[in-house]
Order: sequence, then structure tokens, then C-alpha cells
Amino acid sequence: MITKEQKTVVIDNNKTHENDTGSPEVQVAILTERIRQLTEHLKQHPNDDHSRLGMYKMVGKRRRLLEYLSRKDIERYRAIIAKLGIRR
Repeated sequence: MITKEQKTVVIDNNKTHENDTGSPEVQVAILTERIRQLTEHLKQHPNDDHSRLGMYKMVGKRRRLLEYLSRKDIERYRAIIAKLGIRR
């Protein structure tokens, strides 16, 4: 589970303007952090299928947000991919 402090740090690192909490970049960054934490959890608990299902849903949501961003502004898409280190 991502704590409030971790979420605040992720938002501050990825916001596009002062009060930004809902832009695609911020949403993708938050989902990426949650997916990374769940991945570590699932390494320790490989039979936790309920958490695995939730992680798969987050991966799908992140994929849809990235597809939206690539359609709207390819430069922002490339920047967030490079910044988060996903889609290698």
C-alpha cells in the first residue's frame, strides 16, 4: 500500500503545474509506484491471487492512460516513459 507521504512525493515529482493531481502523467506515476510495490509483495507471497488480480487491473489502467497520452501528445508520452523507466 502506498502511504500518503510516498504519494505526495510521486505527485510532486510528476506534476505539470502547481495544483496538478489528476493529469495523466501523475496518474501513471502513482500507478507505477503501486505496481512496483505489489510486484515486491508478490515475490514474497506468490499465492496471493487477489493482490495479483488487483495488480493486473492497475497495469491495464496504466496501459490505457499511456495510450491516451500517446494519442494526445507524443512528447509528453515519451517524457513520462523515460522518466519512470517503463516500456524498455
